Amino acid sequence: MELRTLRYFVAVAEELHFGRAATRLFMSQPPLSRAIRQLETDLGTTLFNRSASGVSLTPAGSALLVDARRLLAQADRVRSRVAAAAGAASLTVGILGNSTDPDIARLAAAYRSRHPNVEVHIRETDLDDPTCGLRAGLVDIALTRGPFDYSGLQTYELRSDPVGVVLRSDDPLATRESLTLADLSDRRWFQFPPGTDPIWQSYWNGGQPRQGPVVRAVQECLQSVLWNGTIGLTPLPHPNPGPQLTTVPLTDLPPTPALIAWTDSTPLTLSFLQTAKPIYR
Repeated sequence: MELRTLRYFVAVAEELHFGRAATRLFMSQPPLSRAIRQLETDLGTTLFNRSASGVSLTPAGSALLVDARRLLAQADRVRSRVAAAAGAASLTVGILGNSTDPDIARLAAAYRSRHPNVEVHIRETDLDDPTCGLRAGLVDIALTRGPFDYSGLQTYELRSDPVGVVLRSDDPLATRESLTLADLSDRRWFQFPPGTDPIWQSYWNGGQPRQGPVVRAVQECLQSVLWNGTIGLTPLPHPNPGPQLTTVPLTDLPPTPALIAWTDSTPLTLSFLQTAKPIYR
């Protein structure tokens, strides 16, 4: 039984959907399905109930999920300790793509000063994964924002940011000092791809089901506003989105938290958290 296969199993068990799990793992669905069937063959039991209505864990699958998470966490701890002992310690940080948070530069400088011998790898992710690859085991820690499904993750809120509406400069609402959700009820809002965390999608749609084009990255959101007049939301304060776009504060949506998320409390992840706290405070 390989650790890679266990990561595959955990992804399917958490998504309960082979297609979403494959997307999360950045692989195609057929090899993922084959790997899970081979795991079931090796263990001599069925791990998932598969039917037209969906996928669910069998009792054996539920038992394996508990042990698999524990084994993967232990393997990550061993890898970190060995790397540190060899003088080759590294930390992979997930960040939402196109982040314009000015505190990131100060955090990078402070962490580099504290850990000059640690190799920091940055993984930028699209907006359809607010965990920035954390659930897929692709990063050690995520510098992201909520709200999304925090189950199974440890999180710490660094800051809470109000939200604004990105509009074309010639939009009738662009001259307003502020807007409410009611002002936007008849507009099209951008959507994230199928399988995106529903809590995350709901927040960026103002808590209501909406219709609109699918986007994956910040620049796609801005282009959707520019070309289609779609409603896009952004944390405030936000740099000028461009000469043909403007941002108007939205008064009745709760602030979005800037946060750190992680699964395994290693010395490097905890030091990252402790370094970030005073910077964001």
